[in-house]
Order: sequence, then structure tokens, then C-alpha cells
Amino acid sequence: MPRVPRPRTRRSVALATLPTALLTLTLAATVPGAATPAAASPPPAQSPAARAGVREHPRRAPRPRTFDTGPARDALRRLLPRHAGQFTLVPDTSAGSDAFTVSGRPGAITVRASTGASLLTGVGWYLQHVAGVDIGWPGDSIGMLPATLPAVPAPVTRTARVPHRYALNDTDDGYSGPYRTFEEHQRQIDLLALHGVNEVFVQTGAEYPYYRALQRFGYSPDELRKWIPAPGHQSWWLLQNLSGFGGPVTERLMRERADVGARIADQLRGLGMTPVLPGYFGTVPPDFATRHEGASTVPQGDWAGFDRPDWLDPASPVFGELAAAYYAEQRAVFGDSAMYRMSPLHEGGRTGSVDVRAAAGAIQRALWAAHPGALWAVLGWQDDPTKELLAGVDTSKLLILDGLSDRYNRLDREARWGGTPYAMGTIYNFGGHTTIGANTSVWIDRFGAWRDKPDSALQGTAYLPEATGTNPAAFDLFTDLAWEPGPVDQRRWFADFAARRYGRPDAHAAAAWEELRKGPYSTSSGLWSESQDSLFTARPSLTATGAAHWSPKSMRYQADSVRRALDQLLAVPPALRSSSAYRFDLVDTARQALANHSRVLLPKIKAAYEAKDLTGLRRLTAQWRDEEGKLDAVTGSDPNFLLGRWLSAARSHGADRAEQDRYEYDARSILSVWGQRSTSEGGFLHDYANREWSGLVSELYAARWDRYFASLEEALVKRAAPKEIDWHAFEEAWARRTTHHPAGPSGDPHALAAAVAAALPKARS
Repeated sequence: MPRVPRPRTRRSVALATLPTALLTLTLAATVPGAATPAAASPPPAQSPAARAGVREHPRRAPRPRTFDTGPARDALRRLLPRHAGQFTLVPDTSAGSDAFTVSGRPGAITVRASTGASLLTGVGWYLQHVAGVDIGWPGDSIGMLPATLPAVPAPVTRTARVPHRYALNDTDDGYSGPYRTFEEHQRQIDLLALHGVNEVFVQTGAEYPYYRALQRFGYSPDELRKWIPAPGHQSWWLLQNLSGFGGPVTERLMRERADVGARIADQLRGLGMTPVLPGYFGTVPPDFATRHEGASTVPQGDWAGFDRPDWLDPASPVFGELAAAYYAEQRAVFGDSAMYRMSPLHEGGRTGSVDVRAAAGAIQRALWAAHPGALWAVLGWQDDPTKELLAGVDTSKLLILDGLSDRYNRLDREARWGGTPYAMGTIYNFGGHTTIGANTSVWIDRFGAWRDKPDSALQGTAYLPEATGTNPAAFDLFTDLAWEPGPVDQRRWFADFAARRYGRPDAHAAAAWEELRKGPYSTSSGLWSESQDSLFTARPSLTATGAAHWSPKSMRYQADSVRRALDQLLAVPPALRSSSAYRFDLVDTARQALANHSRVLLPKIKAAYEAKDLTGLRRLTAQWRDEEGKLDAVTGSDPNFLLGRWLSAARSHGADRAEQDRYEYDARSILSVWGQRSTSEGGFLHDYANREWSGLVSELYAARWDRYFASLEEALVKRAAPKEIDWHAFEEAWARRTTHHPAGPSGDPHALAAAVAAALPKARS
């Protein structure tokens, strides 16, 4: 979730023009599976880029036999400011690339590991299993730690069961916070390392290499700034789904974002993690073929009402030249990596006359020309990757990030992908929905079975929610899979989670999480990997069954489980209520209980209207409004549910009022209309990213339902059909607003959640 923006730290050097001569620099080789490239031929005493005053990313030597624990120590100080000094972090490269050992006496804990990230994973294991506290995403209970940390009863060693522990969906930047500061991204990296992740997608600033490289191919800066979307919609431009929306972007913003992205990549490298950078697979601006003789482009048609960018046939000679330019520009700012993300023909891309097998080979060769032996990560989604694509590449250097592992049944990934290495993934959140739940029992059952089958090609895990910062239990459990030495017992895991989540074992906390385990966290596979969203956030209709077009249309679990969990959380003793973990969970559970009740209340409103019962309609719609008010108030008491933080972050990136308004529109649009009328209506994108946030509920969702209920009352009074309402115009007007919303929480979460419980029916026993 977006957080209150802090003042940005700018580097002393600018990201300025990179001259064509940079293409002639010798490309550094990379070692597959490593986070840093091998040594390369030294550049000239002063490179052209350096003479131009541009920051060039330093070339790195191979990983030494030991490593600097400084980045891990710095992360530890950020994570545990009062207790960091009680940990000794010891580099131990003999342990292998994916192992840690934890030992120690009271107040003197030693962690040995082979990378900085693995050191932090060891710290995370200690906090969970010895100290009994949680640093979640979001919320923590570290305030419950004793002044002197407890001893480790006996040394413990854990080794990762898979080499690849990948994180972040291609959409994460757009749905989790496109205007985040580096410090917010740094917090995210710290959490990912603490939970055992070693490969992280880096999208922030990915537009800058395109912007610089394409100027060498006949495009002006103004043309490119209009083609590149604003940050909130940029994820889908990189997926070749759209272009231009929310722009034009300024060169200043692109440079700032590239600087943040470069710092993210450096932070990951410092911890021994792999920054997964976007690769080049052929996206080009309009008219590329007419400007370059011999180039062949394929119009990609429509994606949800947007015109897709053209695809340059990778077999075209100019493709290799453009790819080389792109990778050179990318290297100069972001440095090298051993892993690159590309998904050609994503969600219905058109092949035209292109030979997909030959195209895939050309894409991989272009990648290897810049980064020899680098791993290509491709999303397993819908029909991708196709057999034709796989036939054209060295699949030993491919990793499929399976986004459907927990969604459907009767999956055989080895048969489907011919033995290509893959990572078992989960997408339990779409669009940043605030709904809780995940198919956790499916994860547990499939991970062990798929990994241990005789012909298994499973080589990793892939944490792929479309937005991060929700469902901390799901994040903890999924990332634990790769480090637990044996099968996870779901019931015991949730019991242990309840004990550490608030820093002490408690019967009420245990009962609450047992209810949540049995309900929203035990949904089954077959059709869905996420739970239903709220009707409060749906476009008004008496027959509404969901807010987002592609979300489940009915409850996926017994709603009473959440209602009972709310009562139990409210009964947690005051001594355990001070943590951010408790506050978040209480607010989130109260929010979910209200959301679930919307599915009970709306059919009653429908029945009253159809019975022409004006009194009953007014009574029930007043109850609806009251619950919306309680929803806005309770979410306003936790910083993770505030529209104001999302909007203020966007505005902070504008240099003047016009630019601030443009970026606020980008940020509002992604939550509501998503795009223009053709995409919002014809592409069914409106409310795709719905979420129950304070400010968003009161200013958009409640106002929308008020307008609708007024039309129903008027219809009954006049004995006429309700007036048609142009909802897109209503929502677009909201997206164009610049109203202020608080960026900080207010109110007592416990009192507000108790008011929610008092207003809702009791759960059935």
C-alpha cells in the first residue's frame, strides 16, 4: 500500500543524454543464477557517457569468496532498531547459496549464511520461531520483544528447497504504488529478504531505457513522452497492452524514477539478491516500420479497449540493433543482471506472419548478446508460454513463473511445458482488492507433491499477487514453503502465526485465526485464486454480484467465519492491542465483515423495491449508508487503508499544479474508470482495482450508491422506471477531482471495530 511520501533523496549526478558511442562499449558477461556479472574488458579511461556527465552503473567483479555484510546490517537496523546490536551476522559462503544457521545465547544471536539476504532470512526465522514475533507485510509486533533477546535452544540450519524464490507481479508497481519513494521500496526489499525471497522484479524507471534508446531510431523526445504512459498505467505498457494514457510524462519524472529503480537494483545486489530487469522483446512506437527500411511490425490490435503498441518482428535485422541499444541504455543506469522478465504476446497478442519459434530464439539471442547466459523469466498465464515459443529457445535458461498453480485443477506443468523449469506461483490478489483470503491449503498440498514427483521441473516459488501489502498471513505462509524442511501443517501454522502475530500467545487471537483459517484462507482451487470483492465497491445495481468484472460473483467461504473472528479479535486483551499488526488485522477483519454483509443487505433492498415498499426501501438503504459510514471510519483508523496517502504520493511528483493534477488523475483513474470510456465500459475495466479505503468509500462508492438509491425512491414515488445514470461520466468526474484527503489515520481502531460488530448480526453458532 502507498505510504506518506518522504522527501526524495536525489543523487548528485543527473541521468542525462547517453551518446550513441555507448553502444560500442564491451558488454559484461553474467553468470546464470548469480546477482552480479562477471568481469568485463575495462572501459576507456573516460567513457563518452562519463564525459557527458551521466551516471554510469559500475561494472562488478564476480562474487568473492566472502561478502560485505554491511547492507544486511543496515537492513537489520531498519527492521529492528532496538535489537540489531544483539545479532552477529557472519558471512559463510561454504554454506551454499541458500542456507542459514542460527545459534546463540541470550542477547547474543549469531546468524551464518552465504548471502546478505540469507542472513536476513535467518533473522526472520529466529523472530518467528524463537522470539515469537512477526514482521509482516503489513504490520509487526516487534514492540513485544524483551530487552534481551532469548537464546536459541540449539543451533538450527535451514536450506531452501528450491533455488528460485521470485517476487512481484508485472502489475505490482501500478497497483501497489507507482509513486512510492525509494525508502518505501527499500522497506519492501527488507521484508522480502526477511522472508527468504532472492529474485525481485524491478519495474520502477523501466521507461527510461526505452526513452533513450528510441531517440536513436528517429523518435523525438516529445513523441516518446506522449507514447509512454503515466506511472500508474505503465505496467501494462511494458506488457504491450497500451500506451500513452495519463501522459505526457516529463523527462524529469523519468529520470527520477530511473534513479529510484537503479537504487532498488543496487540495494538488491548488495544483499546478494537478483534484480530482475525488464528485457526487450519488440515493443515499438507507431510508424516504426515506415521509418526503418526492412523493419516488419505486427499491429497488436486491441486490449480491453486500448490500442496496443506494435510488435517489431524479432527476426528483423533492426530488432537486434534496437535490442542492443535498449540493453546498453539499461546497463548504464541499472547495471547488469542474470535474469530478465519478458512476456511476448501477453493476453491475446497477435503473431501475424511472424514465426513465433524463430522470434523467441531471436529474443533470447539478443538478450544473450548483451548478457551472456542470462535467464529469461516468462509468466505462465492463459496460454503462455506457447509450445512454439518454448521450441525456439534454450529452455534450460528459461524460468516460467506459473500464475495459475493454485487456480485450476488437474494441472501437469511438466507435460504442459515439456519439462521447462518453472516456479509454483500464486495470484491471490487482483487489482489491489482489500478482500482477505487465499487458497493456502492448495499451496501446501501442491508444493510438496509437485516438487517431489519423479520428473519434476519445479525449481522455485513465485509470489505474484497483482498488488502487495495485503493479506500478511498469505505472504508469510507462501514464502515459508521454500524453507520448511517438510510438509507444512496448515492448522498448526496458523496457530503459530496467531501466537507471534501479536507477540504473545492468546486464546482469543488463536480462535480468531482458526476461524480465518477455516474460512477465507481455506478456499479451494477449480475456478478462482482470490476471494470475492465487496458490493459496497460495486457499480450500483440491484443485481450486483461483484465489483470487478473478473472477480468471483459469490462468497467462496462461510461468511460467519469472519464475523466470529471479529468478535474474537475484539476480545484480545488490551496488553496485546498496541502493535501495528493487531491494529491492521482488527481493521481488516471488521472491514471484511462489513463487506460480506453487503451481500446479505442488497437482496433485501431489491426485495423492498420490487414490492414497491417505499418505507422498507428507505429503512434498508439507510442501513446500507450507515454501514458504508462505518466502513469509511474504521478503515480511516489504519494508515494502510487511506486514499489520501495514495493521492498525496502522486501529487508529490509534479513540478507544478498542472503536472500534479495529471498524476493525481493517473492515480485516481487506476482505482476507478481505469481508462477512457471504451476501456472502462467495453473492456470492463471500471472498478477492476476497487478497494475499501477511507476517502474512496465516502467520496466515490457511497456517493455512487446515494445517487442510485435516490433514483429508486424517485421511481417508486412517481411510479416510473428509474432514470438511467451515466456511471462512466460520474466516475470520470470523480477521477478528475483534486479534493484533499487525510494522509494520516484517525480514530480508535478498537472502538470503531466494536461499533462495526455491534451493527452486524451475530454469527450463527
